[in-house]
Amino acid sequence: MVFKDQYLEISTHLPKTAALYGLGENTQPGGIRLRPNDPYTLYTTDISAINLNTDLYGSHPVYMDLRNEGGEATAHAVLLLNSNGMDVFYTGSSLTYKVIGGVLDFYFFAGPSPLAVVDQYTTLIGRPAPMPYWALGFHQCRWGYQNLSVVEGVVEGYRNAQIPLDVIWNDDDHMDAAKDFTLDPVNYPRPKLLEFLDRIHSRGMKYIVLIDPGIAVNSSYDVYQRGMAKDVFIKYEGEPYLAQVWPGPVYFPDYLNPDGVSWWIDEIARFHELVPVDGLWIDMNEASNFCTGKCELPTNHSCPIPGSTTPWVCCLDCKNLTDTRWDDPPYKINASGSRAPLGFKTIATSATHYNGILEYNAHSLYGFSETIATHKALQGLQGKRPFILSRSTFVGSGAYAAHWTGDNKGTWDDLRYSISTMLNFGLFGMPMVGSDICGFYPAPTEELCNRWIELGAFYPFSRDHANFASPRQELYQWESVAESARNALGLRYKLLPYLYTLNYEAHTTGAPMARPVFFSFPNFTSSYGLSTQFLLGGSVMVSPVLKKAATSVKAMFPPGTWYSLFDMTKAVVSQDDRYVTLDAPLNAVNVHVYQNTILPLQRGGTISTEARTTPFTLVVAFPFGATQGDAKGSVYVDDDVRPEMKLAEGEASYIEFYSTVSGSTVKVWSEVEMGSFSLEKGLLIEKVCVLGLQGNGQGLAVEVDDEPWAAAAGAHFTESHAAMHQEKLEGGNKRTSMIVEVGGLSLPLGKTFSMTWKMGIKE
Repeated sequence: MVFKDQYLEISTHLPKTAALYGLGENTQPGGIRLRPNDPYTLYTTDISAINLNTDLYGSHPVYMDLRNEGGEATAHAVLLLNSNGMDVFYTGSSLTYKVIGGVLDFYFFAGPSPLAVVDQYTTLIGRPAPMPYWALGFHQCRWGYQNLSVVEGVVEGYRNAQIPLDVIWNDDDHMDAAKDFTLDPVNYPRPKLLEFLDRIHSRGMKYIVLIDPGIAVNSSYDVYQRGMAKDVFIKYEGEPYLAQVWPGPVYFPDYLNPDGVSWWIDEIARFHELVPVDGLWIDMNEASNFCTGKCELPTNHSCPIPGSTTPWVCCLDCKNLTDTRWDDPPYKINASGSRAPLGFKTIATSATHYNGILEYNAHSLYGFSETIATHKALQGLQGKRPFILSRSTFVGSGAYAAHWTGDNKGTWDDLRYSISTMLNFGLFGMPMVGSDICGFYPAPTEELCNRWIELGAFYPFSRDHANFASPRQELYQWESVAESARNALGLRYKLLPYLYTLNYEAHTTGAPMARPVFFSFPNFTSSYGLSTQFLLGGSVMVSPVLKKAATSVKAMFPPGTWYSLFDMTKAVVSQDDRYVTLDAPLNAVNVHVYQNTILPLQRGGTISTEARTTPFTLVVAFPFGATQGDAKGSVYVDDDVRPEMKLAEGEASYIEFYSTVSGSTVKVWSEVEMGSFSLEKGLLIEKVCVLGLQGNGQGLAVEVDDEPWAAAAGAHFTESHAAMHQEKLEGGNKRTSMIVEVGGLSLPLGKTFSMTWKMGIKE
């Protein structure tokens, strides 16, 4: 151990068999499992996510260690709670931290399971934020929607194509000269924008816009005037620190200053009066700066340069800062993958925050502090549950916001990388995460966009976003992509009650919504590096196509039975870790549910406010050909408006479902906590679908709550044979089992029920 003023070093020994995960944010080409000798630098930086193994937008100095000794897996995690820049060196048998400030403040999370680790971790850093129900719908954005009529056309394009869409976004196109909290009077006139919002709000749709932290230095700009009057900006040598972002010269608010927070809250409230947005997107908050060093307004040219097509080129007069130990520390971390100066294209590290706090120490807290202030502002507006999307994150950001993985590109590699980054943020306590579907930078092919929506439909946060230089890539632009979108998002919208329940579990236990396979199968060691598939919750497996021109996909399934959610007559019965080849034509994605699960589905739709009122189907999955088995599942429902996401009579309900098969007797029942909310909303179960049974369905006599349920009362039964698609069966034989559907039901979700029947003897 070395402990100096600006240099802390400490090492730990590791067994070579330990599998490590975490230490982000970065794009990891090798997958979720940390690779020895890859660089791991933590320092919040505006550098595109297409840069591999480089410090990106967030800083999360936590790792999980998963070991398997004697067939038993144990997991633990280690957090170094430190906001200074650092390099972490992992050799495979040791881990060394080299940190340029702060203290050694370590926390250990004993597990022993991966789920227990994230439960313990989020107990310390804050439980993941509850999300509004609509946030789990599909989102569309683009930098370059030049005017309101283009946005209106996008909404109608989705509607005409019958592709689900819940939220329409604006990048900075709505702003007047890229100034925060303003509207472009020509391209986004307020009266017409309000009419548009009335229209989409009446359908249940939502609207979100971007704000950047940099406030334009403009004496006629009232947001700037109020900020100056309250003295809320970060300082350099006693004066506001001058930088450049999209509007040109800017000052950065200091969110560590209580006056800065109250000013920010007031500005958001004023803006909400101007435009009733439903959430906020906070970007460029690493903080990003187009210039470096100490800058002044130029005297011999304008800044911003009128009509410039490259507004990201610095037009201020600047000089590099190298004369302080904060700007030029003795140890150089591998910033931006090139040992760049700490102040390169960000706030000078010798600048000061409230009470003299150095940017050197607080740099990686900037986006986090803005997130907290924005959350306070939105929660205070109408007492509703906030939705915030932040690019820069730190330990604990997940308690306030969602995250997207930043500026990716429309390539097959970026498609693949997105899975690992998404899974990492689940470990970081920030489960509401996704990547720009089809890629931010140009240009995706039609085939790639098909495959990306088939994957992206199952990101927890599902949004198509592109930049102004990209061809238009809304999902309806290609008919083949529209078909893939209707298929994949169609299933997502049926799964919304399951996803919302996962959000509830995340908020109460920290459990990630999207999880590495080893979270549910920690003893399945072959999954420790698996980064091409993932689980939603504990039992829904997504196996996307990640390669060009592929019409099948090789997928690995932990032992047991996995039923296709697109065609429940198809099952994979796995006995080991060999890969199974699944058909995957262009418009299809493979999504499977695991045995012993009860999955609550609804009918779906093209908007979540309608989909969530439709009747439920319970899919009960038993092991293939089961004569003995248990299955369980649950669903959480509430009004999604209350800031708090917790059970309260009349405001939320939690229903647990159970099923058993014993010999020929099948039983399905529920237990209800606080059912009055569900009863008041009239939520009903219309069908129970049981997979994997032996026997036949002839002459089924169903009892519901101990009363005969006659077909004449509206119940119907169907039988179907499931072919076991698994090459490893002896002789290649396919076995069959029974699917029993009991339909025509009208069971109140908020009231306990019990259903039993006996299977016929298989002939």
